[in-house]
Amino acid sequence: MGRRERNKFVKRGQILELEIEDYAFGGKGIGRIRSDEGEFVIFVPNTLPGQVVKAQVKKSSKRYAECKLIDVLSPSEDETTISYQEIPGAPYIKLPIEKQHAYKYDSTMSLFKKIGKVENIESLFDEFVKSPNQFHYRNKMEYGFSAIGYDNIKKSDVDEFTLGFKRRGTWWMAENLEKDSGLFDKEFEDNLHKIKNYCQETNLAPWHAPKREGFFRYFVVRKSYKTNQLLFNLVTTSYDLPKFDLEKFAEFLVELFGERVAGFLHSINDETGDRTLATAGKINLIYGKEKIVEELLDLNFEISMKSFFQTNPKCAEKLYSKVAEYTLENKEAVDNTVVLDLFCGTGTIGQIIASKSNNTKIIGVDIIESAIKDARKNAKRNNIKDLTFYAEDVGKFLTKHPEYQNKIRTLILDPSRAGIAPKTLTKIIKLNADRMVYVSCNPATQARDTEQLIQNGYQLKKISFVDQFPHTAHIETVALFEKE
Repeated sequence: MGRRERNKFVKRGQILELEIEDYAFGGKGIGRIRSDEGEFVIFVPNTLPGQVVKAQVKKSSKRYAECKLIDVLSPSEDETTISYQEIPGAPYIKLPIEKQHAYKYDSTMSLFKKIGKVENIESLFDEFVKSPNQFHYRNKMEYGFSAIGYDNIKKSDVDEFTLGFKRRGTWWMAENLEKDSGLFDKEFEDNLHKIKNYCQETNLAPWHAPKREGFFRYFVVRKSYKTNQLLFNLVTTSYDLPKFDLEKFAEFLVELFGERVAGFLHSINDETGDRTLATAGKINLIYGKEKIVEELLDLNFEISMKSFFQTNPKCAEKLYSKVAEYTLENKEAVDNTVVLDLFCGTGTIGQIIASKSNNTKIIGVDIIESAIKDARKNAKRNNIKDLTFYAEDVGKFLTKHPEYQNKIRTLILDPSRAGIAPKTLTKIIKLNADRMVYVSCNPATQARDTEQLIQNGYQLKKISFVDQFPHTAHIETVALFEKE
């Protein structure tokens, strides 16, 4: 077997400085190296045309290299000044929102042409749905403690107690969040440094990632837009827990935020892996309530720390309204029938469809048992009947219940970022539904599945984009497919 030919431009681990020239789907900026040998393409995530960046080569092939962004050395001329503290989770916050939308639209359209083989995608485009809140739209944030910070003057790491976000391109180093990032709750983030100071004064250690030791690990916050209340979760290891007064810390939070404090929980995570909640860790209620209530399209949902819930609830209302619009476009074809809601999560979409249709039986399926438990509770709370939920793998469910074949006229699909497994998609196609409404948080996998759906007799009728996460590369899509 011959050796794979290596490129003559870069090596793995090499540090590059280059100008970003183009934008590809998923926030990948494109730079190029040109020489007598030809032209070589460099992909750098979370970058923009016009920026000059420092990046490290992570992998390369004969024609292109994938890099990790280390730093933005000079901005694009399209970027503006902002009053918020920049964080890695909002790489495009300095780019006007109209420019963000243009990049997302163009790159997503290109995906469906190249991967989905839909040449006429522009003629099928329905709507670009904007987030109602351009800033402060998130209802959950996770802030990490770290024993290694960053000195912006010396441009190097430093041993210090930090609470904020990991520095771009690193896993061991964090930067303090000193003020509002523009993504979450302004009052809370303007006070985060006080929480850091309180914890630092206990003389208990923050998490040291390389050594895999320390006491303070994460501070997680959930917010209800319905009540404006906050639910807190402090994540620590167990070793020094007797030295930390949890009740006193709860009193401190109430002093800071008053009646906005819905509840305070404490979680133990002794695992060395980088995750907020341990697989076997305990979570205990220290003060107040362990859940908050959120409202979507006049339906109420109880949310715990472990619940999956849409991160941008105001935009989620617009997303679900678009799903309902596509599902009920031919309402007579839905009334008095069975609608199968696959990858249903906490059952939000199914409840909305049930509340807007007549005598429609909704069957929701999801592999996550806790999500299905929440779905059943939420349906009962909202007094919505004709809903049945199954905690099963979608592919296995379709095999175990052949009685639904040729009985389902409408399918709703909302898979994870990985999309639908090929074998599962084949089973879904065999159900022979008249129409499918496919919601995706990853248009790349949806475009891949689109090609298979078209090959099996389904026609893409229309598609909309939903900007649930301003200032990031993410875009959600809602597509309507019908049998030809």
